[in-house]
Amino acid sequence: MKKIIPILLLSLCALAAMAMHQEEKPGHALMKQQALALLKKQVLTEADWAMKQAPITVTASSSPRSAGGKHDFFSEADYFWPDPKNPDGPYINRDGLTNPDNFVEHRKAMIRFSKIIGALASAYKITGDEKYVKQAIKHFQAWFINSETLMNPNLLFAQAVKGRFTGRNYGIIDTIHLMEVAQGALVMQNAKAFDKETLKGVKKWFADYVRWLNTSKPGIQEKTVKNNHATCWAMQVAAFARLCGDEQMLDSLRTSFKTILLPNQMGADGSFPLETARTKPYGYSIFNLDAMTTLCQILSSAKDNLWNYQTPDGKSIQKGIAYLYPFIADKSKWTLAPDVMYWDNWPVAQPFLLFGAIQYNQSNWYTTWSKLDHQPQVEEVIRNLPIRNPLIWL
Repeated sequence: MKKIIPILLLSLCALAAMAMHQEEKPGHALMKQQALALLKKQVLTEADWAMKQAPITVTASSSPRSAGGKHDFFSEADYFWPDPKNPDGPYINRDGLTNPDNFVEHRKAMIRFSKIIGALASAYKITGDEKYVKQAIKHFQAWFINSETLMNPNLLFAQAVKGRFTGRNYGIIDTIHLMEVAQGALVMQNAKAFDKETLKGVKKWFADYVRWLNTSKPGIQEKTVKNNHATCWAMQVAAFARLCGDEQMLDSLRTSFKTILLPNQMGADGSFPLETARTKPYGYSIFNLDAMTTLCQILSSAKDNLWNYQTPDGKSIQKGIAYLYPFIADKSKWTLAPDVMYWDNWPVAQPFLLFGAIQYNQSNWYTTWSKLDHQPQVEEVIRNLPIRNPLIWL
């Protein structure tokens, strides 16, 4: 009985906070409650799994092709393959076609880390049970604090290309899977079980990484790419800066969303022309819209609500969701060429549907989200779905 009372109080307080926060739009709190009810069983099952997992960091595996050291994250660019005319020479590009022989063990370890923390933070948010926090701390310490197992806070050796690059700015997109790690820390940071030294170490790691993302050559290059890479750069920095309480950085990202990302990437009809021009136009359109809506979810404040922002020529995140939604509800309506790979694996329960449904009180968006796959198993889908635990973002 003693355990039930604080949990009930936590739930009541959470619902009251939701109702107060969304006072002007009563549908918001109801949809959040529906999402909680829908996902609760899945969350607790995944958290049971996470409670049994020991930490695995980048130091557990390595590649002879990496120019970095034991603590450096390494991955290889997905769309690069051996040249049939010169098998031992530099790899060549085949856009949209993933090479299954490339080194991705560090990426898999990071995705696993993200799944563990996302599940534990979600379960903690639902139940208030600090056993989930105690388990999460073991993983935070392994990745960010323990000198034997930590990952260096940079991505100098990500998405390398054999014979061409030891690392590329495009590899920065790999750390979108640290977003739910940062958000999980934010959700759990006030728990009694979260000791101050570990929390300080986690925040220092992310602050160092935010600094690298903003000052290094690859970081600056990635920030200024014209397509989804720039959106994902901003989305990551927003998630990490919010954990660190870096208000100046968050303000600069709000400005960037309104003056660069939205106006330069969205077409007049709400589509993303730079994504639809690719060999996977459907998947990339979904991916970029997920990233932009997540940016709005992270950055919106009472005085600067990006959900309501519209450019002088009428572009808005609401227009972007309204454009893509019919093709999510019925993929057969898609008028462009199908994706060259993974066409059959999209859509899944895309976060833009849930976040958008709550913000704009669109019950049809919510219903579509609720019926889609909430536990995708295809690696490529998981790689392009950084928000898999939406409850910790609401």
